Amino acid sequence: MTIHSTPPASQTAETTSPEAVGRVTPMMEQYLEIKAANPGLLLFYRMGDFYELFFEDAEIASRALGITLTKRGKHAGEDIPMCGVPVERSDDYLHRLIALGHRVAVCEQTENPAEARKRGNKSVVRRDVVRLVTPGTLTEDNLLDAKANNYLLAIARARASSSAGDRVGLAWIDISTAEFSVTECGAAELGATLARINPNEVIVTDALYSDPELSSLFRTLAAVTPVTRDIFDAATAERRLCDYFAVATMDGFGAMSRLEATAAAAAVTYVDRTQVGKHLPLSPPAREAAGTTMAIDPATRANLELTRTLAGERRGSLLDAIDCTVTAAGSRSLAQRLSAPLTDSTTISHRLDAAAMFAEDSAARDDLRGILRAAPDISRALARLSVGRGGPRDLAALRDGILAADKILDRLARIEKLPRDIALAVDALRRPSRDLAQEFSRGLADELPLFKRDGGFVRASYEAALDETRNLRDASRLVVAAMQARYADDTGIKGLKIRHNNVLGYFVEVTAQHGDKLMTAPLNTTFIHRQTLAGQVRFTTTELGEIEAKIANAGDRALGLELEIFDKLCAQAVTAGDDLRSAAHAFALLDVTTALAKLAVDENYTRPVVDNSLKFSIEGGRHPVVEQALKRDGQPFIANACDLSPGPSQSSGQIWLLTGPNMAGKSTFLRQNALIALMAQIGSFVPAKLAHIGIVDRLFSRVGAADDLARGRSTFMVEMVETAAILNQAGERALVILDEIGRGTSTFDGLSIAWASIEHLHESNRCRALFATHYHELTALSANLPRLFNATVRVKEWQGDVVFLHEVLPGSADRSYGIQVAKLAGLPAAVVARAKSVLAKLEAQDRGTTARALADDLPLFAVPSRAAVEPQPPSAADQLAEALSAIHPDEMSPREALDALYALKAKLPK
Repeated sequence: MTIHSTPPASQTAETTSPEAVGRVTPMMEQYLEIKAANPGLLLFYRMGDFYELFFEDAEIASRALGITLTKRGKHAGEDIPMCGVPVERSDDYLHRLIALGHRVAVCEQTENPAEARKRGNKSVVRRDVVRLVTPGTLTEDNLLDAKANNYLLAIARARASSSAGDRVGLAWIDISTAEFSVTECGAAELGATLARINPNEVIVTDALYSDPELSSLFRTLAAVTPVTRDIFDAATAERRLCDYFAVATMDGFGAMSRLEATAAAAAVTYVDRTQVGKHLPLSPPAREAAGTTMAIDPATRANLELTRTLAGERRGSLLDAIDCTVTAAGSRSLAQRLSAPLTDSTTISHRLDAAAMFAEDSAARDDLRGILRAAPDISRALARLSVGRGGPRDLAALRDGILAADKILDRLARIEKLPRDIALAVDALRRPSRDLAQEFSRGLADELPLFKRDGGFVRASYEAALDETRNLRDASRLVVAAMQARYADDTGIKGLKIRHNNVLGYFVEVTAQHGDKLMTAPLNTTFIHRQTLAGQVRFTTTELGEIEAKIANAGDRALGLELEIFDKLCAQAVTAGDDLRSAAHAFALLDVTTALAKLAVDENYTRPVVDNSLKFSIEGGRHPVVEQALKRDGQPFIANACDLSPGPSQSSGQIWLLTGPNMAGKSTFLRQNALIALMAQIGSFVPAKLAHIGIVDRLFSRVGAADDLARGRSTFMVEMVETAAILNQAGERALVILDEIGRGTSTFDGLSIAWASIEHLHESNRCRALFATHYHELTALSANLPRLFNATVRVKEWQGDVVFLHEVLPGSADRSYGIQVAKLAGLPAAVVARAKSVLAKLEAQDRGTTARALADDLPLFAVPSRAAVEPQPPSAADQLAEALSAIHPDEMSPREALDALYALKAKLPK
């Protein structure tokens, strides 16, 4: 994309004259002064209809945006690089720069060029930075993901005698919705907390940013901004918070620790500075107590693909599978729930009660979803209005939100008894003033422009002075129309037109063949030549100039009155902000609740029992994401049971040791049970026939393999780090799923690590766990570990191929069927045949000795012809023996046994 960024000279008082080349012009002096005051940010310097960038900023932006790099004048004997973007399209370019991690200072003209010229022809138009645009301080809809929160997070740390004992305070704000939360945790829990909040920008002190212990963590975050120490000054934290919220003391907002207050003060100070004088009304900081949500570390979130797949996409994640919301606010609220499942069984029960009511009452559910689907995003509209970035449609959104609240209240009034959560939502929906909605309805026109600067958004008859000014403006336009008709008659030129553009204003236009007539006597005394084009000639008259001035004055006056009305309505909206935000929260709650009810009905989910026990019993459990994918392909999902509850004489949950071949569904089974527990604790029905979940306080997953080369970690090292975190942190209430621990190293090393890990989980962690493995030797541990239960995924082997049945049964697998899976994957027949031969010898003898003996026999360096290694067809006796070895009589029904007997008979030589 190429953009020519130099504005016309008529749009600005500053131009680069030949005399100025080689020295710094007053305009460039102004630029350098403003740039020096905003280091580390790209400066969008307003010049007429463009934002210009100079020097290094221009070079960075031209590469990032793919726009042309030009030059303007010289500095220190060198050309000054320059590029620019049109003001009208600046949001698109801001979005791209912010997405790439840049921060931008927006510098506007605070006076027009005509005002500057009054101070002298060479006076520089006054400019000032009106806003700092950073990833965590966005409010515009086109810069935000409607379905995701945009958090700015501040981290304050208190050092202890050892780094393990450090404490951190966290405060996070979404300025687009005014949400504000704080919490405190140990330094060891920082990674999990950051993964839960998922901030778009993090601010820290320079010292914390440079801390080598945290550098690897910061690299995983979207944007980390180091700031000066004064922003995190603990001594002034409470005063700054009081000043921001205009209160004498913070006691009314609840108790906050010193660290939490320091982080909260840093967050509001940063917001205040980036908004440059525009005060954003925030909700009071809500404190999250430790242990109120399920702790999920970053690796587990990634492995379970809660909100994003491993490829970084929303599609295919759990959130995508269960999100049936109809509003952006509801989708954001569901994502918050999924990121932070509750650990309080009472609150979970209230959520389930609400979902159950709407699952049973389909009429109420559908009616409410229909109303909500048309409801606006109140909180984001209010935030834009609060900082002066809103438009007439944002005012209309608040009006429509209040009207939608009335419709919802009318519908809920028909329900005899409301669950607790829905009753609280009703109270919130009653809070906004209906007079405010009436005032907005009376003042706003039916058709509204996007920007207030366009005018025409105030309804006729709302303000008498505005009506009078509009009439004067419109009457002047009628005078222009009459003037055009008179000029056409006086000149005899039927095609004469009076037109208007932003450069010339009003002008008389005729075709080129009539231009000479107007430039000769006597008409040249009336018509003054302005411009000659290829096919037209343009003129003006003294009379037309006088009328134009009247029209311009009337138009400017009308727009000025409209903007005054807009500011008045905005002030009313901001005053009612707390009530409007409460209603917005109620909309989101109702949307999430009705969406989860619809999900339960459509997908045949059941209400789980969630209590404070250590139960973990699931009957007919399914994987919510995989099931939907199979359903789209017309295939059924095989449901399975899982019971990790303590036995009759046991005080801790069980560990299931799951064996079976690859592709049999072990990983799916592990994940589905973790997801069922997580869904239950967000207050959702679950994909199962029955589910009884004792509160899970920490969820751990070690499933899948990936390296971390940026941190110098191999796949096996990553596996061991994640396993170490589980073994060091999991407690009795934790749920752990582990898949193939120890497979990244030698067989005996890996077996030993897996063996010791199971013993540690059983004896020290005493948690509920699912452990999938190919090490069949581990099944022997069940004889000595009373809470270890062997389970396997059922398969069938038929004529050398393996058939996956995806059923989980008690017992253990006697083999891994790896060669059969390799054959299905398409390995050459020669490789499959050789693998069978090697496996037979390894299983018949000691693995280590046989492996060394076979090394000399492996054809690594001589590649034989395909014919030489092509396996010969097995004899009838071999076929019969292979078929017999595949039969497992204890697992067969009478019918299956009879079929197998007929199949064996068919293999006998004729």
